[in-house]
Amino acid sequence: MSNESYDLIVIGAGPGGYLAAIRAAQLGMHAACVEKGTALGGTCLNVGCIPSKALLDSSERYHQAKAGLGAHGIVVGSVELDLAAMMARKDKVVEALTRGVASLFRKHKIDWIRGTARLTAADTVQVDGEAARVMRAPRVLVATGSAPSSLPHLPFDGTHIISSTEALCLPKVPARMLVVGGGAIGLEMGSVWRRLGAEVLVVELMDHIVPGMDGQMSVALQRALKKQGISFRLRASVKHAEKTAAGVRVIVEGEGTENEETCDVVLVAVGRRPYTEGLGLREVGVTTDAHGRIPVDERYATSVRGIFAIGDVISGPMLAHKAGEEGIAAVELMAGVPAGVNYAGIPNIVYTWPELASVGLTEEEARRRGHELRVGSFSFLGNGRARCMNETDGSIKVIAAADTDAILGIHILGPHASELIAEAALAMQFEARVEDIARAVHAHPTLAEALKEAALDVAGRSLHR
Repeated sequence: MSNESYDLIVIGAGPGGYLAAIRAAQLGMHAACVEKGTALGGTCLNVGCIPSKALLDSSERYHQAKAGLGAHGIVVGSVELDLAAMMARKDKVVEALTRGVASLFRKHKIDWIRGTARLTAADTVQVDGEAARVMRAPRVLVATGSAPSSLPHLPFDGTHIISSTEALCLPKVPARMLVVGGGAIGLEMGSVWRRLGAEVLVVELMDHIVPGMDGQMSVALQRALKKQGISFRLRASVKHAEKTAAGVRVIVEGEGTENEETCDVVLVAVGRRPYTEGLGLREVGVTTDAHGRIPVDERYATSVRGIFAIGDVISGPMLAHKAGEEGIAAVELMAGVPAGVNYAGIPNIVYTWPELASVGLTEEEARRRGHELRVGSFSFLGNGRARCMNETDGSIKVIAAADTDAILGIHILGPHASELIAEAALAMQFEARVEDIARAVHAHPTLAEALKEAALDVAGRSLHR
C-alpha cells in the first residue's frame, strides 16, 4: 500500500470537488482528488444536471417538430422518435464534458485517484480501489455530494420504482409515469417523458408545486404544464405501491380520499440526502447532524482541524453552482485569499418549458420578514422577441424594498429564464437598485427587455403594458 503526501486532498469530483482542486492548483497547492466513480464530474455531469438537460433539449425539439412548428409556417411530414439515438447523444454530451474535466486535471497536474476514500485521521485518507493507498495532507476537503432520497414504502428497484438516475436512461417510453414529488427533478423528468409520449401524473404533498419558489410563479408554471398534458394531485401522497403484471399499482391518498392508479414506472423524486456514510467522519471526530449534514463555520471548517466540507454535504440548497462557488471559496480561504459566497444571490432554476428561474426572496418570504414591498411585473405577451419566437407563456416579477428600492428578489417564468436570471443575479451581487435595471439600456428586440419593463413597473412606469 503506497503512501503519498499532498497539500490538499479533495474527496469527491463533482462540481464542488473538481473546481476546488483546480483552484488549489492555481494557488500553488499539490492537490489530489479521490473519486469512486468511473468518470470525473460527480452526479451533475454523469447522472444529474448535464444528462437531464440534454434530454430536456432533445425532447423539446421533438415536441416542437411534432406540434410546434406549424405556427412558424413550417410543415413537416411524419416525425418519429429514435429513443436510442437520443440517449446516445445524451451519453456523448456527458462523455465530452467528463473528458474535459480530466483534461483540466492533467493541465493543472492534479492527481485523479480512482477509488473509495475513508478518513482514518484528520490528515490521512485511505483509498480502496485500483491501487490501495494511504494519502496524507494537512487539509482534506469533503465534497462527496448527495444521493436520491427514497421512501420506506417505495424502495428503489431500478426498473419499476426508480430514482432520477434510472429516469435518465429508460429503454422505452413508458405508457404512464407517476412522479412522486413536484420539485425541480420530478417536473423536469416528467416533462421529458411527457414530451416523448408518456402520460404523466405528479403527486405532491404540498398544496403547490416547486416548494420554495414564489407562489404566484408556481401556480403559473403548473398551469403551463397542465396545458402540456401533465396531471397533478396536490396535497396528496403515495401510500402503497405494488408490482403487478400490468405494471405498478399505486394507492394515492389526499384530502380524505384514496385513488388507485396503475402505471408502468414510479419516479420517486422527493429530494436528495447528503452522501456522508462510510467516510470515517464519526471515527475521526467530525460532527454531523440528524440528516447526515456536516456543520461548518464561515471558512468551511468542520469540527476537526484540517477537515473542511462543501456542497450538498453541508446546509443550503443542493445546487451544483452553489457547491462550485463554495469549493473555490474554501480553497482560497485556506490559501489566505479573501473569499466568500453570497448566499442571497444564488439562482435557482427549474428547466421545464417554460423555465422558472429565481434569485433572492419570494414575495411570501419578503413579507414574512417584515419588508414593505413594491412589486413590478411584466408578461412575455408584451415582449416583441417572445412574440417572434411564439413563446409568450410566463412573466417576470421584481420584488423591491419600498423604502430603499433594493432588489429583494427577481422571478422569471418564461423562455430561456435560466439565461435571463444571470442579469438579476449580477444586479443583486453588486447591490444594484431596481432603478439601475430600469435605466440600463437593453437591446431590442430581446427577451431581457421584459426584465427592464418589470423593473419600470415597480415604480408604475412600464411602457408596454
